[in-house]
Amino acid sequence: MRLPLIVLAVLAAGAGAYWLLARGPAVQMAVAQTGNAAQVVYATGVVEPLQWAKVTALQRKRIIDICKCEGRRVKKGEVVARLDDAEERAVLSELEARLERLRADAERTKTLVERNAMSRISFEEKLTEVREFEARVAAQKDRINDLELKSPVDGIVLRRDGEVGEVAGTGVNDVLLWVGQPTPLRVVAEINEEDIGKVAEGQKALLRDDGFDDGVLEAKVQSLTPKGDPKTKTFRAYLALPSDTPLMIGMSIEANIIVREASGVTLVPADAIDDGKIQVVEDGRAIHRAVDIGIRGSRMVEIRSGLDAGEEVLSPWRGDLKDGARIRLAPAAQQ
Repeated sequence: MRLPLIVLAVLAAGAGAYWLLARGPAVQMAVAQTGNAAQVVYATGVVEPLQWAKVTALQRKRIIDICKCEGRRVKKGEVVARLDDAEERAVLSELEARLERLRADAERTKTLVERNAMSRISFEEKLTEVREFEARVAAQKDRINDLELKSPVDGIVLRRDGEVGEVAGTGVNDVLLWVGQPTPLRVVAEINEEDIGKVAEGQKALLRDDGFDDGVLEAKVQSLTPKGDPKTKTFRAYLALPSDTPLMIGMSIEANIIVREASGVTLVPADAIDDGKIQVVEDGRAIHRAVDIGIRGSRMVEIRSGLDAGEEVLSPWRGDLKDGARIRLAPAAQQ
């Protein structure tokens, strides 16, 4: 009896396999939905005040004094830092002493000219030397004045990056103090050159920062720079922030700029589409159907025509299935 039982088991297994094959492979399915679609352009940026300025050194010198004034209001022209000027003052003293001697010499020459004891040309030469050293003294005073770093604008000291004893650099990034108005704020964002043509003033932007997980942070495209950076292949966009934004100066931001929107449209998962076609489930078969695609999102895609909401489609697209192939439906994917 054991042999007939084995034969029956083999026959049953074969029948089951044939039944499964006849039904086709198992696939995942999604239902076309009605919803809203948005096409966005991704950008990254930094929060900055609308009005601000940097305090930097014009000469590479050691810092001898810098205000401890972060958060304090300062006036335009107020001295906020001083650099070592000992060498420059020593030179100034020598120039001023030489100028005094030249002036005294010129006065003596003038007296001799008036007495006809010396030519007028000699007096003019002395005056030329006096004027030359007056200019040199004035230039040296300007050098000393440049070592007193003043606030370029009225505002609040937003940040201090220098300390007494450090050597102040003269590079673009060698900023000692940042002065500006804490409001209004904006996001200075960088946009890839292939996307900049889609962005326009007035478009809404949705912002993300790791420090603010709750709620949606919004901004609006305020302006775009007309010239891009050929090295980074990006353009700069300025996004205006509302007055009540919780974002703070210096925060790094990710932005999704909404360039197109559509409401009440048919949506399917993005992975259900392949080269303008979808696989619609009809009577247990996968039917290839061409569709007109609208807005493409990261997860969902708008279908303008060729598919109605409520129809079932394969998600993801199955490249191994021919048009009209039989299929077995696995549990529907939740979209």
